[in-house]
Amino acid sequence: MLPYKTSIDLDRNGKQPLYLQLSNQFVMLIKNGVLTPGAKLPGSRTLAAILQIHRKTVIACYEELLLQGWIESIPKKGTFVHQSIPLLQQKEFSGKTSHSQLQDTGFPFLKEPLLERPPIEKLKGFYYLNDGVSDTRLSPMKAVAKEYRSLANRKRNIEYLGYGTTYGNPELRTALVDYLNETRGLHITKEQLLITRGSQMALYLASRLLFEPNSYVIVGETNYIAADRTFQYVGARVLRVPVDKNGLDTEAVEALCNTYPIKALYCTSHHHHPTTVTLSAKRRMHLLNLARTHRFAIIEDDYDYDFHYDHAPILPLASHDQNGNVIYIGSVCKTVAPVYRVGYLIAPKTFVDQCAKLRRIVDRQGDSLLEATFANFIKNGDLDRHIRKVLKIYAARRILFCTLLKKQLGDAVTFTVPKGGMAVWVCLQKQYTWETIAIGAKKHGLIIGDWERYDTSKTGHNAIRMGFAAYNESEIHTVIEKLKLAFEESYPALNAV
Repeated sequence: MLPYKTSIDLDRNGKQPLYLQLSNQFVMLIKNGVLTPGAKLPGSRTLAAILQIHRKTVIACYEELLLQGWIESIPKKGTFVHQSIPLLQQKEFSGKTSHSQLQDTGFPFLKEPLLERPPIEKLKGFYYLNDGVSDTRLSPMKAVAKEYRSLANRKRNIEYLGYGTTYGNPELRTALVDYLNETRGLHITKEQLLITRGSQMALYLASRLLFEPNSYVIVGETNYIAADRTFQYVGARVLRVPVDKNGLDTEAVEALCNTYPIKALYCTSHHHHPTTVTLSAKRRMHLLNLARTHRFAIIEDDYDYDFHYDHAPILPLASHDQNGNVIYIGSVCKTVAPVYRVGYLIAPKTFVDQCAKLRRIVDRQGDSLLEATFANFIKNGDLDRHIRKVLKIYAARRILFCTLLKKQLGDAVTFTVPKGGMAVWVCLQKQYTWETIAIGAKKHGLIIGDWERYDTSKTGHNAIRMGFAAYNESEIHTVIEKLKLAFEESYPALNAV
């Protein structure tokens, strides 16, 4: 007989009933081949005595195993492991490795190199040079939580807990239409707006519908890497045009349109990602005319429209679109906090309808209660108040960051103080490399991260984005000081002031 006393370990203080613990362990003994098909199990009295448990516990265990089909009871003969259960073929495990620590599947699947990104190290006590994110410490969590609790406490809002429309919460759609028409100069209706879980989801939905394998999309020579990877993942061919102080070179766009059947163009017109430059008015009109003539879509990602410091924001391309060529995407994630996955896609109704159908098999719907919360958050003026508050703070941080960067790094870097956004485009002199600086910075507690992502087209511009909004004044001093130390250690001849 199997030594059940040492083979079975029951936790009498555990939350799971003893009969379930016992039945689960019998299952494991059968699966592992310790108890083979046809093996006879001890009687209930015998096993109860061996394990020092109540006989009713053993009976309940056997009943559970009978119901699951693991064992069979033969009258006047006893209880046996079911004859028809095949032996499970398993990998050989050695050392401390077990079935619960499997690293590889037993089946093939697609592995897409495009989706690979180096992990961001999260080391305690280190600073991280981000590429332009908001300061989550300034997030209006109390105001959002107050709205959320208020909605959750009303019985009539029980509808938000079930399945809703794939277009997103109707109240939020209406609130966003009013807000965006007022602040962005748009002229849209609710039927032209789809709520998404952030702008990245909107970008993916649009890409899935726009591109067939080997379709052509135009982007900047420097571009938002997540957009590049999204287009490439769905099979599109990426064509690049230069970016200068006036944004995308639309003359180069026109040349490509005369050569290739362009399906779409991606742009961040307000502050080009990553260089932060604004697309000029002349080029905006040229681009819209090209889209109409060559019948391609413009995917306008307005990721940081709310952050402008020196002048009023320039209205997006979508506000001038008279021909239905612009797909306008954005979110409240970057404005309020990344954790609130609320974004939107705006386009002609026929395209929005198709996006909503595709969304059904991607992510049936968003968080209706959270979306209703943000509807009230916008209508109550809380979003406007938050933006006004952080604008003043970020404007001051921008000046401090740029002042210290120039003072401490001297002639090693060049940059233009950005008119808006949350980052500075910093170009390193050719005799220096970010790879060397990143190694030195880590020694001083500063992680620069994946600096190579800013030059996927290998132009050798030697520049990266440096975010300033997420640091308070003290942290800005610390970050710049750590950068200075990294430069001085990596390049002792550098005469930084």
